[in-house]
Amino acid sequence: MTRQALIVVDIQNDYFPGGKWTLSGVEAAADNAARLIGAAREAGDLVVHIRHEFPSSEAPFFVPGSPGAEINPRVRNQGDEPVVLKNFVNSFRQTELKPLLDSHGIEEVVIVGNMSHMCVDAVTRAAVDYGYKATVIHDACATRDLEFNGVVVPAGQAHAAFMAALAFAYATVISTDEYLGMPRQGE
Repeated sequence: MTRQALIVVDIQNDYFPGGKWTLSGVEAAADNAARLIGAAREAGDLVVHIRHEFPSSEAPFFVPGSPGAEINPRVRNQGDEPVVLKNFVNSFRQTELKPLLDSHGIEEVVIVGNMSHMCVDAVTRAAVDYGYKATVIHDACATRDLEFNGVVVPAGQAHAAFMAALAFAYATVISTDEYLGMPRQGE
């Protein structure tokens, strides 16, 4: 049976209403992530939580030691589920993520979390570059409006553009319901 892991990226308090960097649709995305975490736990899959902290207390969000940098209660790790602390956009960069996955014989990763256009994109591309098969659950990810050169790109369009790019060449991109309805290997 292929070993898979659920990677839960940066579902942290600062991204929620009242936080320092609120994302569009973050509550619905986190609720879907929680459903996926429950299914992964039930299946005995490795669940890896990624928690981002900036190295400076002057950061715009995810300030070290702050409540905003904590994992949101909807998706908090349980028991011995590992939490990988990162300081960069890419969850593999200068972290123990790859050694952790490899020590568990992981071949496939399922990715959920925040932000679609940054950390979800980066971890997906890096995972594939490292040889893992990747699936991104699009409705368990969230982002925010982007702006470039005076043009505002609404969050929904930014999210769709990044999901389309990942689906083109990097990952299977499906919904929570589609993923949960799929038969698992060995069933």
